[in-house]
Amino acid sequence: MFTETAAFYDAIYAARGKDYVREADAVVAHLRRVRPDATSLLDVGCGTGAHLARFQENNLACRGIDKDVKMVALARARCPEIEIEPGDMLDFVLPERFDAVTCLFGAAAYARTPDRLGRAIANMSQHLGERGVLFVEPFIEPDAFEVGNLHSIFVDEPDLKIARMNVSKRVGSIAIIDFHYLIATKRSGVERRFERHELGLFSENDYHEAFRAAGLSFEALDEPAFPRGFYLGSK
Repeated sequence: MFTETAAFYDAIYAARGKDYVREADAVVAHLRRVRPDATSLLDVGCGTGAHLARFQENNLACRGIDKDVKMVALARARCPEIEIEPGDMLDFVLPERFDAVTCLFGAAAYARTPDRLGRAIANMSQHLGERGVLFVEPFIEPDAFEVGNLHSIFVDEPDLKIARMNVSKRVGSIAIIDFHYLIATKRSGVERRFERHELGLFSENDYHEAFRAAGLSFEALDEPAFPRGFYLGSK
C-alpha cells in the first residue's frame, strides 16, 4: 500500500486531477435512483477519506475501512465525526449492516486473484442490509493493460515538489506497479522512496461472477465519472 507516501497521497492525486466530489456525487445519484431511502454507507478501502467526506455532506451516515493504518489516521483527521478503522476487505467484520457499500478507485484489485476477489465481494455483501447496494470501481481490465507504458505525476507546490514515475509491468494476471519517488521538502530536503503495488487484472466477467456468487445482481454502468468502469449490485 502507500506506506511510504501516505502523507503525500492527496497532493499527488490532486496533481493528477482526481475529482473526489464528482465521483462521490455520481455514486450518490445512482444510490438515490435504486435505493432512494438509503441512509447509511460503508466505504471499503477509504484511503484518506476524501470520498467519505463528500458522502457525509450528502446526508449519509458513514463508516470507513482501510488496510493501511497510515491512511486510516489521515482519514480520521479529515473526517473526525466518522468512525474509520483498519481492516482487510477480505475479512473485516462490523456489527452494522449498511444500505450501501462502496469500494472505489480500483481498490478491489488489491485482492489480486479471482478467488480472493470473490471473498472480498462476499464479505462486502455480508455487510449490506436488506435491499442493500454494492458499488465497485474496477482497476484496468486485462486486455486494456499495456506493458511497458511510462507513467509520471509531478507535484509543484511552493513547499512541496514530487516526481513519481513507474513503468507498467505484468506477471500473468497481476499488474506490478513499482512507484519511484523523489520528494523535496524544506524540512527534509530531497528523499527517494519506493513502493511496490500488485493488483489483479480482473475482467468484467470476474466481477460479474463474484457478485453472482455473493447473491447480488450485477449491472455495469456507463458513468462518466468512472471511465475505467463502474459496477452496481443489489441484494
